[in-house]
Amino acid sequence: MATQSNGSKAKTRSTKPKTQAKAKATRAQTKAVDSTSTARSTAETVIDVPVGAVLEVTDRVTDLFEPLTDRAAAERQLKSYRTSLRRTVKRTERRGSTARRKATTEARKTRNKVEREARKRRREVETTLKRNRSEVEQRVRRTLDEQTSRAQDLVDQVGDQISALR
Repeated sequence: MATQSNGSKAKTRSTKPKTQAKAKATRAQTKAVDSTSTARSTAETVIDVPVGAVLEVTDRVTDLFEPLTDRAAAERQLKSYRTSLRRTVKRTERRGSTARRKATTEARKTRNKVEREARKRRREVETTLKRNRSEVEQRVRRTLDEQTSRAQDLVDQVGDQISALR
């Protein structure tokens, strides 16, 4: 901290705006991470929690067997262990909760993306099917009209020839 000439403490500037700006930048970077790295990060977190918990428990059990000299020291040590264990469990729970939320969010995003793609492809197929059906119907009508017209022309010709013979 800076001090004034008379020896009293000077007011320091708050770092809260810088901290908030860094937090916003961090959130923006987190949102910009692609799905592959997010999935990898989630998988690593899911693996790291149980491994870290096993290592933590191993350390705690090892510490439990250190010789304790008197009852008061043992009670203090047990209280310390309980507090530490409680903190560790809460930290592990928070990490698990965060990992679960991330996995759920990623699954939801993937599901929505797949559903959008399926709807898009379905619309394309339906549009193509309608267009092709209309084209086929027009061709059939046109061919039918042409054949009907030809047949009528032939009937008229035959009728003219029969009239000419009489």
